[in-house]
Amino acid sequence: MYAKIQITGRIEVQTGMHIGGSTVFSPIGAVDAPVIKDVRTNLPMIPGSSLKGKMRSLLAKQYNTQLAKKPDDDAECLTRLFGCAKTGNIKRSRILISDSFLLNEEELRNQGLQSMTEIKFENTINRATAVANPRQIERVFRGTSFGLDMIYEAEKQEEIVDDLSVLAEGMKLIQYDYLGGNGSRGYGKVRFENIEVSVVVGTVPAPLMSQCKELLRQAVQIQKTGTQTGDQA
Repeated sequence: MYAKIQITGRIEVQTGMHIGGSTVFSPIGAVDAPVIKDVRTNLPMIPGSSLKGKMRSLLAKQYNTQLAKKPDDDAECLTRLFGCAKTGNIKRSRILISDSFLLNEEELRNQGLQSMTEIKFENTINRATAVANPRQIERVFRGTSFGLDMIYEAEKQEEIVDDLSVLAEGMKLIQYDYLGGNGSRGYGKVRFENIEVSVVVGTVPAPLMSQCKELLRQAVQIQKTGTQTGDQA
């Protein structure tokens, strides 16, 4: 069989997020660590490679039975979904993840924000000399939303549920981890919202599609339940 399943939704930033951009040109007074931006709009974005790479690295911890020195040595369920370039075992990626662009600029500006990013000042302290080394890190605001657009290419009907189960697990893991840098200092917590799943090329049996939709939507519901429980505690 051959079919394409599109997965769309929103990525909501819950804490300031930093996905680094280029610092090739840094004039005096420029931010030390800017975020990556869409060159057409100069607005922050989430590269598809950042989302896909983070998802695969988290899933590798979940599914690999031993340390894989390279992604090509990942577990079979990961190389089948994300691809493999290993000689004798070449597989193309079944999941295509597009860049994510800002959705709610107007909403944020109506709240009084003049810029779509903030500058966070941080210091590192030399323990021997007590000398401070200040730096400026650009972050995407909490409450910013980006569009999610993924395409899963179905090749075998009997593997669709297994592949999308892995994808759903990857989405869940990202929600309990972080996207971008400095996650251990509170950056980059995100949540997936408004997940929609539809067949855009070919045909997939309706009962199978219902199962896939439930798998992916559960990845969102688990996070929301956890957040509410934490708030009540």
